Amino acid sequence: MMASSDVDIRGEGSLFSDQNPSEMDALCPSPPGPSRPQRHYERIGGRTGTSFCQTLIHLLKGNIGTGLLGLPLAVKNAGLVLGPVSLLVMGIIAVHCMRLLVSCSHHLSVKVNRQSLTYGEAVQYGMENVSWLRRHSQWGKRTVNLFLIITQLGFCCVYFVFLSDNVKQVVEAANATTFSCQMNHTNQTQTLVPSFDSRLYMLCFLPAIILLVFTPNLKYLAPLSLVANLVMTASLILIYFYSLTNITYPFNLPKVGRAKDYPLFFGTAIFAFEGIGVVLPLENKMQRPQSFTLVLYMGMGIVTFLYISLGTIGYMCFGEQIGGSITLNLPNCWTYQAVKLLYCFGIFITFALQFYVPAEILIPPVVARVSERWETAVDLLLRTVLVIFTCALAVLIPELDLVISLVGSVSSSFLALIFPPILQILAFHEEGLSPLVTGKNVVISLVGLVGFLTGTYIAIVEIINRNAQKHEETFSSYLVQ
Repeated sequence: MMASSDVDIRGEGSLFSDQNPSEMDALCPSPPGPSRPQRHYERIGGRTGTSFCQTLIHLLKGNIGTGLLGLPLAVKNAGLVLGPVSLLVMGIIAVHCMRLLVSCSHHLSVKVNRQSLTYGEAVQYGMENVSWLRRHSQWGKRTVNLFLIITQLGFCCVYFVFLSDNVKQVVEAANATTFSCQMNHTNQTQTLVPSFDSRLYMLCFLPAIILLVFTPNLKYLAPLSLVANLVMTASLILIYFYSLTNITYPFNLPKVGRAKDYPLFFGTAIFAFEGIGVVLPLENKMQRPQSFTLVLYMGMGIVTFLYISLGTIGYMCFGEQIGGSITLNLPNCWTYQAVKLLYCFGIFITFALQFYVPAEILIPPVVARVSERWETAVDLLLRTVLVIFTCALAVLIPELDLVISLVGSVSSSFLALIFPPILQILAFHEEGLSPLVTGKNVVISLVGLVGFLTGTYIAIVEIINRNAQKHEETFSSYLVQ
């Protein structure tokens, strides 16, 4: 995902402010253009907006990350047949909700005579459309911003766990790494040299990540971000190649998974469809925003295809041994150890881009309350505290698959499934919606709510069970000694 801003946003990043930063601001700055009421839908002035292809690339980057690598395990939780079908249905619903968000933003921006709206502002003005909600409209924006913060910090927690698990595996297998990439259908790292606990690896990454988020303007990271995108793309191609060339006929794989595991599938899948936060910023920055619908359908069609294909192929390739990330199942040879390290580099750079949104919402209001001489020190201190907070959460829950599912269930379900249908009901309250459309919106929101409740509950229960099992194993090992 992309991030930051080429304009001074100090003091505007409050959870309660009128303008909040988007992930695309720095690497994809807003061009000048006509207001929406003009309905020309073309950017004018000295600087053009993003092209069709640029917007498509940003949309793909905004949806492809660690969630994609966790989908083979998600398919295992749902079943070989039910998993891909559910991913397709969830993809259709997610794209529909993205389209609803754009449509409501257009409708409300005309009403309030604004060129563009953020997600939170759209909910705020939607609530102002309903008389009995008008006095509470600010809470709509605050709620959306709160879930944006939770989602982005959740992504950062996942990145800590992903980095530690993959680097730990590479280090432990270093002495046994060869040029042979033969398949044995399990986690390929056979000869291990015991090293630190994965949580100690997280602490090792902590200083480097703190320095990374000290970057004063994310445009300085643009070249590294481009390199990160390229190496992550190359890594994905190699992962596809290995999975396709070593796929086996799934004789014994269940077509439908256990009912109690399905909420874990939901959490991982909705985490993967993580790009709704970039939809409005991307549409607002296009030179020809009327083309955004085509970009949305084309981009999310590609994303959904990648999700279904890698999830299914990865599960068929590694079967019941599939890990929280498919990279953890790659063979112990130099080619695929390099894939893990390259993907880790991409995730490391992406951390700063994901961290931008919560940092610029939470930090400026605090900095505005201190004297000018202390502004820089307080800013850096708060960034350090936020990174340490995400690292601490990752240390408490060092289970990649469960962290992904928990973050998806808790926050992504609200942003991607629950809020957009409700927003349409609010935005078109005066015009009136047909009972069929209203019923459809209620069903989608209920699906998101049920997924949130069951996914969060099952993920927390599994986290508790795994921690108890680890403590029991540790205690048993001490008794043996």
